[in-house]
Amino acid sequence: MRDMIMNLLETAKSRYTTKAYDRSKIIPLDQFERLLKVLRLTPSSVNIQPWHFLIAESEQAKARVAKAMTGRYAYNAPKVLESSHTIVFCTRTDVTHEHLEQLLEQDDLSGRFKDESAKEGQRQTRAGYVEYYRNEQQNLYGWMENQTFIALGQLLLAAGLEDVDATPMGGFDEDILNQEFGLTEKGFRASVVVALGYRSEADFNAKLPKSRLSDDIIFTKI
Repeated sequence: MRDMIMNLLETAKSRYTTKAYDRSKIIPLDQFERLLKVLRLTPSSVNIQPWHFLIAESEQAKARVAKAMTGRYAYNAPKVLESSHTIVFCTRTDVTHEHLEQLLEQDDLSGRFKDESAKEGQRQTRAGYVEYYRNEQQNLYGWMENQTFIALGQLLLAAGLEDVDATPMGGFDEDILNQEFGLTEKGFRASVVVALGYRSEADFNAKLPKSRLSDDIIFTKI
């Protein structure tokens, strides 16, 4: 267990945001599938799972994602085009009755309810959270996008443990990306794009030291 914790800490220390990829190096299929499994297992508030992930593997698919990286975002396009894989993290714009029922039925199939009363309790609890963020907080999308960013963190750490380089990117034209993949009509918005692969020798960021604020600034023990 101690070795696992130390490995996790070393990964947190060594991973970084890759700025240039070696397009000749491709993530092995079994390794990439492990990353997707970790992504699928991401926790979320009341297990709302408000996400969908577009996986770009082919050159054509990556070029479609890179369409959203023009103008002031043009610097991000090469990261996508030269990556092994790129994933677009999408977030639901609303929680439909159908989605809530799909979640509930999956909970049931997974054996999470001892009886119908427990199932109904989960239905009411989850619906209550949705209504709270929709009506009282008036920030349902913000709550759901926060869950999507938990998935982002989970993937970045998993990639580091697998010795796969990664680049999370918020610099893209959301309207272009939403239109390119018909996301609005499907009830989603693009939240973040992640390139995955192996760093190029020309990646300047690989040689720079990590910079984080000190413990006394970011931690308060109470």
